[in-house]
Amino acid sequence: MKGRDRDARDKDGQDKAASAREDRLRAALRANLQRRKAQARARAAQDAAADDASGDDRPDDRTGKDDS
Repeated sequence: MKGRDRDARDKDGQDKAASAREDRLRAALRANLQRRKAQARARAAQDAAADDASGDDRPDDRTGKDDS
């Protein structure tokens, strides 16, 4: 009987360990996503500031032609 009790406890321990691991991975992925979003927002703000600083004297597309 004691062997069965130990097996049941091991399985519960494994389930808890797997659940804890999934929770840690989920939290790490969420933190990674938030960090990447913050980096993207910072890059976009930096690009917008650089565009504003350079003025509107460059062409709108890559052909090199002005819209006028």
